[in-house]
Amino acid sequence: MSLCSSPKGIVYYNPGGPRENPNLKTESRVFLSGQLRATRVVSTPFIPMPEDRKSPEARQQMSEIDRLRHSCAHVLATGILRIWPEAQFAAGPPVENGFYYDLEMDHHLSPADFDKIEAEMKKVVKENQPFEKIVLARQEALELAKEGRLGALGPRSSPSKFKLDILERIPDGEEISLYRNGDFTDLCAGPHVMRTGNVGAFKLTSIASAYYKGDANNPQLQRVYGTAFKTRAELDQYFQRLDEARKRDHRKLGRELELFHIDDEVGPGLVLWKPKGAIVRRELQSFISEELRQQGYTEVFTPHIGKLALFRTSGHYPYYSDSQFPPLIEPDTLAKLAQEGCSCADLSNRLKQGDIEGYLLKPMNCPMHIKIYASSPHSYRDLPIRLAEFGTVYRWEQSGELGGMTRVRGFTQDDAHIFCTEEQVLHEIQGCLQLVLKVLGTLGLGSYRVRIGLRDADSAKYVGTSEQWERAEASLRESVQALEVPFTEERGEAAFYGPKIDFVVKDVIGREWQLGTVQVDYNLPERFELTYVAPDNSMRRPVMIHRAPFGSLERFCGVLIEHFAGSFPLWLAPEQVRVLPISEKHLDYSRSILKLLLDQHIRATIDETSDKIGAKIRLAQLEKVPYMLVLGAREEQAGEIAVRSRKNGDEGALSASEFLKRIEMEVKERQRD
Repeated sequence: MSLCSSPKGIVYYNPGGPRENPNLKTESRVFLSGQLRATRVVSTPFIPMPEDRKSPEARQQMSEIDRLRHSCAHVLATGILRIWPEAQFAAGPPVENGFYYDLEMDHHLSPADFDKIEAEMKKVVKENQPFEKIVLARQEALELAKEGRLGALGPRSSPSKFKLDILERIPDGEEISLYRNGDFTDLCAGPHVMRTGNVGAFKLTSIASAYYKGDANNPQLQRVYGTAFKTRAELDQYFQRLDEARKRDHRKLGRELELFHIDDEVGPGLVLWKPKGAIVRRELQSFISEELRQQGYTEVFTPHIGKLALFRTSGHYPYYSDSQFPPLIEPDTLAKLAQEGCSCADLSNRLKQGDIEGYLLKPMNCPMHIKIYASSPHSYRDLPIRLAEFGTVYRWEQSGELGGMTRVRGFTQDDAHIFCTEEQVLHEIQGCLQLVLKVLGTLGLGSYRVRIGLRDADSAKYVGTSEQWERAEASLRESVQALEVPFTEERGEAAFYGPKIDFVVKDVIGREWQLGTVQVDYNLPERFELTYVAPDNSMRRPVMIHRAPFGSLERFCGVLIEHFAGSFPLWLAPEQVRVLPISEKHLDYSRSILKLLLDQHIRATIDETSDKIGAKIRLAQLEKVPYMLVLGAREEQAGEIAVRSRKNGDEGALSASEFLKRIEMEVKERQRD
C-alpha cells in the first residue's frame, strides 16, 4: 500500500481556551436524545479548499444529494447574512455527509448561534426562492465583487475580497456564473436544486476554523458545517447513526473494556495492547494463520529496522519520507558530522542522495520479504512462493490525523507476498480473494463492495509494459467477476507498480471501511532484479502479489470493536465465561466448575466478591461477558450450572458436560451471536 502525506492548514474551534493542537477539531454535534448539542474533541483530517479545479462538465455530474447539500450551503449563507450582513464568504461546497461554508466576520460563531441561524434558514426554505443561474463576463463579475455584491444580499461598503481572489483563479475561457436566490447572489458554477423549498431537512452540526485555501499565511476563517437530506426521516436516521456510532466508539469501549491504551509518554499513535486486547489480537492471528497454512503460506519474521539502502532500492525512501520516521544514523557517523559542522539541511540532502548511510524504521514489510526470496536461487518448479508475516511497520502520521486504533504510527499488518509466474497470477489472486471473503464472512462483515483500481493509460507514473498491465488488469477483473459481487472499476486508482483490488466493508450501522487489499506488482521484482529459472533455462522475473486481508491488526480491531459494540463473539471474547457464586457457601463448588473450564482452555474467571448476585450479573453484562454461570445451593445439589447468556439472559440449567460441549462447538465453528 502506498504512502502519502496529508494536507495541513486547519485550526479547529475551541471555546475554552488557546488552540494547543492546530490539527484537532472540537466538533459540536446534534444527537436526537433530547436534541442535545454535545461538544467533544475528535481527531479528523482537514478538508482544504480544493486547488485542483473541477471542470464545468465534472461539476454538472454532481449527485442529487450533493446538489441538495450545495444548495443548502447557499441557504446557510443567506441565513447568516440576514443576521450578520457584513459576513464575507469564501467557498461552500458539499462534502461527504454534508456541506460547509467558510466565512470571515467579527462575531465569533459558536453552537449557541445555531438555533437563530437555522430559524432564518427555515424562512428562506419556506419562501421557496428559485435558484437562478446568471452567466456574465469576467469584468462584470469583478465589478460586482468590488461593490461587495457577491456572497452578499446586496451592495456593501467593502468588496467581496474572497470572491475577487476566486475570480482571479478561474481560467480564461471558462464560463463565469452567479447563482441568485432571493436577495442572495454568489459566485458559483452550480449546480443546484430548482428552488430553496427543495432543500429538504437540514441541521447545522459543527464549527471549525480553517485557513483560507489551507495556507497558514492566509486569513483564518470560520467554517460552519451542516448536513441535509431530502426528508426529515432520513435526517433523523443519520443522527441516530451518529448517536449509535458515539456509543460504539472504539476509543470509549477500548477504555471501558480495558482492551488497549495510548499513553503520551509512550507516544501518540503507539498502541499498548492490554491483556484483554492482546487476547483478541492473538485469536485473530491464530484464525488467519490456520487459513494461511491451508493455502501453503510459509511464515517468516523480519526486523523492525533496515538500512536506508534497502528502502532506496524499493523506492520508499526518499520519495515517501514525509510519511516516515526520520532515519537513524550510526553514533560514530553522527559525531563526525557534528565535528564537521554539518547543518540539518545538509544532513537531510546527503541522506537523500545516499552519501550517508543510516537505518529506517520500516514503513513496509515487502523489501525484507524480497530479500528472503532473493537469498536463494529459484526454479519455476518452486513457484509460487508465499511468504507471510505479522509484521510491524511505522508511519509518521500528523498528530491531528491520529485516532485511537484506526489511525496510528506503529501497526502490525497481516502481510504476505506471493512470488509467482505470469501464468499463476490469476489463480493466486483468486486464492487471495477467497481468503479475504473467509475473513469477512467469519466476522459477520458480509456487506461490502469491491473496487478495482486501474491505471490511467495517459499517465506516465506507472511502471511495467502495457502488455503486463493489460494481463494483470484482466486477471483482477476475471477474479472479481468469479466472486459474483458488485464491483466498480476506477481509472487512475492503481498503485504505481500495478492494479489493485480493495474491499470496502459496511459495518452494522452502515459506515464504510476499506479493509482487505490485493495488489499486483511488476515494479519491485524489477527494482531488486529478482529472477527464477524458466522451463527453457532462461532467467525470468517473477510477478509479486501483495495481500493483507485485515490491513492492520490495530485498525481491524478498532473496526471490530465498533462493529460488535464490544460484544465479541465467544471465540474472540477476552473473557468467555464468568462463574458467579451466589454466596460464600458455594465457593468450593464454583471453584471446581472454574477449574473444569480452565482445564478445557476456556477463558473463564470467578467473581468471589460479597456483592449480591444481581450486582454480579449486571457487572458481567456491562463487561460484555458472553456466558455467566450462576451457582447456588440448588445447582450444587443437582450437580448442574444455571446458564445466563449475554444475548438471551436466563437459559436454564445444564450439566457441566453439556455446557462444555456447547461452548466448545461455538468456539470451534467461530459462531457469532
